[in-house]
Amino acid sequence: MNDKELIRISKRLARHLRHDPGALGLTLAPGGWVPVDQLVRALSITRAQLDEVVEKNNKRRFAYDETGTRIRASQGHSVPVDLGLPDATPPAVLYHGTVAASLDAIFHEGLRPMNRHAVHLSATAETARTVGARRGKPVILRVDAAAMATDGHTFQVSANGVWLTASVPPPYLSPTP
Repeated sequence: MNDKELIRISKRLARHLRHDPGALGLTLAPGGWVPVDQLVRALSITRAQLDEVVEKNNKRRFAYDETGTRIRASQGHSVPVDLGLPDATPPAVLYHGTVAASLDAIFHEGLRPMNRHAVHLSATAETARTVGARRGKPVILRVDAAAMATDGHTFQVSANGVWLTASVPPPYLSPTP
């Protein structure tokens, strides 16, 4: 499969596993899982194509269960879903990529999940830079995750290494140099 086709299928997977499963007649089971056989039929793709998209997706957005018969998006859902991720102790510092136009609101209100279930944070500034660059020139924010955890905020980490939390209040945010 060429890169263009991989991207096309990946975007369709993200849309239907994260935001609109009903458009394909799918229902997310607990944990956000969908039977693979139903998904490939609904998308009119082969299992081999699905395997290739899951394997080659640079952000590792999708994961199979231990049996390989179910698939889900690792995070980023706007539909109700409980991924069942356990609480995890974050590294002392996490990062968030954004753009300059959002900074006033972020420093006033903090990071909020918006239409998603959780705020997404990165373990490295470089990953945050890549995330922020999707919307323009990136600005990287430093999140004092250690202080948040000490103050009772909880974190989870998805299968692809994205750190999730309900929100990040302004006192825990600072610009990176």
